[in-house]
Amino acid sequence: MSQDNLSKSFLDLVEIMDTLREKCPWDKKQTIHSLRSNTIEELYELVDAIIDEDWDGIKEELGDILLHVLFYAKIGTEMGKFTLQDSIEAISKKLIHRHPHIYADVKVSNDDDVKRNWEQLKLKEGKGDKTILSGVPNSLPSMVKALRIQEKVKHVGFEWENKEQVWEKVEEEIAELKAEVAAQDQQKMEQEFGDVLFSMINYARYLNIDPESALEKTNKKFKRRFELMESYAKQNGLDLAQMSLEEKDAIWKKMKEQE
Repeated sequence: MSQDNLSKSFLDLVEIMDTLREKCPWDKKQTIHSLRSNTIEELYELVDAIIDEDWDGIKEELGDILLHVLFYAKIGTEMGKFTLQDSIEAISKKLIHRHPHIYADVKVSNDDDVKRNWEQLKLKEGKGDKTILSGVPNSLPSMVKALRIQEKVKHVGFEWENKEQVWEKVEEEIAELKAEVAAQDQQKMEQEFGDVLFSMINYARYLNIDPESALEKTNKKFKRRFELMESYAKQNGLDLAQMSLEEKDAIWKKMKEQE
């Protein structure tokens, strides 16, 4: 697509947003707060499409998210807070500032250097009371938040030297969890279980695995296999609820072998 066609398509969408905001009863009543849950839903739909490598879905969901971007910018303009142009200029300025290896004379060797520079520059921006972890949103899902925390402290050297050390920490946390399970202290069990999860997320990072994506793929796999179990049971006149665990496990293994 040429730049002219891209510009026209974008401006057409902006005009559609303006028209809907003016004439559609639903669009007219929306606020930044009423849109929030819809925006989150659209983001998760994009994530689903990415995990499934559904390129048509990714294309569609990106359009939906772009519409939400324009919606928030339209409301911001109406309230005199900011304009769409303000947002575009702000992100352009930020990207140039945080890529000095492209737009200035800073030298980098790899992507870790890029990330480290990014975090250091981010700390220097805005108020002087920023901390290393202040940029991690409180509303992030806990698993994603743990990963972001670990990534951020890495850039100031708070990091294990190798994955073997991380796995030793995982084993240490599992042992502590087992001890609290044996003691039946519910509060401490919860704390140690959280420590195990945090350590496992850290280990996933050392293996270059996205833990959120890995868990979601397992969720989908389990759901697919269980639905195959249900279908098999129904076709053979069986009631899963009345079957023994051994019988259900046998069907599970059969469905697994068919994949």
